[in-house]
Amino acid sequence: MLTSSPLLNIVLLSLMAGLGTSLGGLIAITRVPSRRSYGFLMGITAGVMISLSFLGLVNQAWELAGYQTATIGFAAGALSMFAIDFFAPHIRFGVREVRSDSSVAELPMQNCPRNKRSGYGFQHWGRQGMQRFRQRNHITNHKMLRTGMLLAIGITIHNIPEGIAVGAGYSHSPDYGVFIAMAILLHNIPEGIATALPLRTSGMYKWDAFWVATLSGLAEPIGALLAGLFLTQFNNFVPAALAFAGGVMIFITLDELIPTAREFGHHHTTALGIIIGSIFVFLLSGIFGI
Repeated sequence: MLTSSPLLNIVLLSLMAGLGTSLGGLIAITRVPSRRSYGFLMGITAGVMISLSFLGLVNQAWELAGYQTATIGFAAGALSMFAIDFFAPHIRFGVREVRSDSSVAELPMQNCPRNKRSGYGFQHWGRQGMQRFRQRNHITNHKMLRTGMLLAIGITIHNIPEGIAVGAGYSHSPDYGVFIAMAILLHNIPEGIATALPLRTSGMYKWDAFWVATLSGLAEPIGALLAGLFLTQFNNFVPAALAFAGGVMIFITLDELIPTAREFGHHHTTALGIIIGSIFVFLLSGIFGI
């Protein structure tokens, strides 16, 4: 246990998981992954999500409350995510404005225009900050800028129910919460790459692209806090919450992660990534005794 406060532990663990997008953003602004490498990474995150959902979340819900609660919770999570994806203004993780060259982005990172450096503080969001933002950002591809922002919106939306998974897992047991948070952290790295890369290739200053990716991950503690507040008062709903989170993750995996991995990478690298991601979850499960 990190602290003596379960609610604070839930927030800290979800924050750790959400900062996986920061790591992905850092990768995107320092080195452009090849298409095959990106497909491989998306395969890994798909394997993590599938194994975590069925081996962990849904299985735990089934053992705690039976098949009916597990089935209803799973269906509710998947259908809720379907409704969000249908109505929310975002696109898939795959960047559609992609050429058939060796990089994920439409433009290689080294060809992006160099931007002026300037301080980055809280005054950034004021009038002077906006002026500095315009000075150091030379947007040359507005299509890629729109792509990156829509991806950030979509990933932010997805991170809220992932935070619920962390909150529900910790409410079941602290070790289980740590287990889920570590798996989601790995899953969030490709999401950070997917957010920062099109922003950077649009001409945005690299650290602004990094901060957009970071902020998209900070939605995770919101979902975790909501789940923690609710489940500490209504502990009987923990199994349903676990199954709900499992349904959300499976929908994201089938609807977005695997299609994106197949789009960018060879089907063999995608399959290998899924297997490696699953192995990672199996090892974590054994280490934490889940």
